Amino acid sequence: MTDNLTDNSVELAAVRLSDESWMARALVLAHRGAALAHPNPMVGAVVLKNERVVGEGFHTYEDRKHAEIIALEQARANARRATLYVNLEPCCHTGRTGPCTKAIIDAGIRRMVVAMRDPNPAVAGRGIRALRAAGIAVTVGVREDDARHLNEAFAKWIRTKLPFVTLKTALTLDGRIAARTGSTTWITSGASREEVQRMRHEADALLTGIGTVLADDPRMTDRTALPRRRPLVRAIVDSKLRIPLKSGIVKSAKSDVLIFTTQSADSPKARLLRKAGVEIVRVRSRGGHVDLRDALREIGKREILSLILEAGSELNGAMLQADLVDKMVLFYAPKIMGDGAVPMAQLPSQWFKCSPALSQLSFRRYGPDFAVQGYFHDVYRNH
Repeated sequence: MTDNLTDNSVELAAVRLSDESWMARALVLAHRGAALAHPNPMVGAVVLKNERVVGEGFHTYEDRKHAEIIALEQARANARRATLYVNLEPCCHTGRTGPCTKAIIDAGIRRMVVAMRDPNPAVAGRGIRALRAAGIAVTVGVREDDARHLNEAFAKWIRTKLPFVTLKTALTLDGRIAARTGSTTWITSGASREEVQRMRHEADALLTGIGTVLADDPRMTDRTALPRRRPLVRAIVDSKLRIPLKSGIVKSAKSDVLIFTTQSADSPKARLLRKAGVEIVRVRSRGGHVDLRDALREIGKREILSLILEAGSELNGAMLQADLVDKMVLFYAPKIMGDGAVPMAQLPSQWFKCSPALSQLSFRRYGPDFAVQGYFHDVYRNH
């Protein structure tokens, strides 16, 4: 009896290792949909039969077909009694395409391995129940954490219609982002800046404040040259509509620039900006400034799932105080800037007492620099 139990334990462990490996492949495939799948989630699928891949695929919005369908079509008759790995629960409803669950059942799949349930509250669990009702063995939760991180922006937006906000900044070891207000200071290395471009490519939009535009005249572009379905939206918080018509962002606008303001959208300045290709969005005022939550609602209405905050001290502080930041990525250079320099965020001293702590901390090296990443919110739960 003991030997049989030991043999069964070894066999189960081997299955778990195999599932982990093939789900890792599905996640790699899913990631190929970065900047190509939104506003849909990134999904990858692998069909395995007799330890051999007979079909695989990933989803892009323009191709319409879901990852599971692409993999099943590639597998053809080999899909019968095979195992299908997918990082997100298959859909069981008709949208732009038919339900994947029906195609999986009709293909004769014997076993499904799913990393995570669909975060959409109206859908979650229904696809898995449909598969099990058809007699398919379904394993859920393999590499679930990796799958959740991959589609965290989709999870936030589908549950709240607000974008997932990442505050990204470069700073010195003493927490400074510039030598003085209104100045431009290169802090981190080329390796860190290359990673920032990768982050921009995977994001739907960037957000900054008018102070950064006046100080740096940034273009805020995706310079990876990798394909993307939609242009990277460049959003600016500019309460008084002070942005210069000759600024780099305005001059390069191609219906991809949003300005959030409390001023009239019909003012002479607003009309000139619209003529230049800028969209002017008037939002509510809060204390004489743009109501930031109102601005995020407007961004969410445009099916923008992920937003990187690349701003100065004032807007960083305002977003943190309003509890609108989901994630922080801080790129530290091994340098000290000293007194008089600009802090990462303007925050009142009493804010520390109620400041939430970052969770799920991780650290990575980028050349001479290091980055700290952490979360304020679990977007898979209400907050």
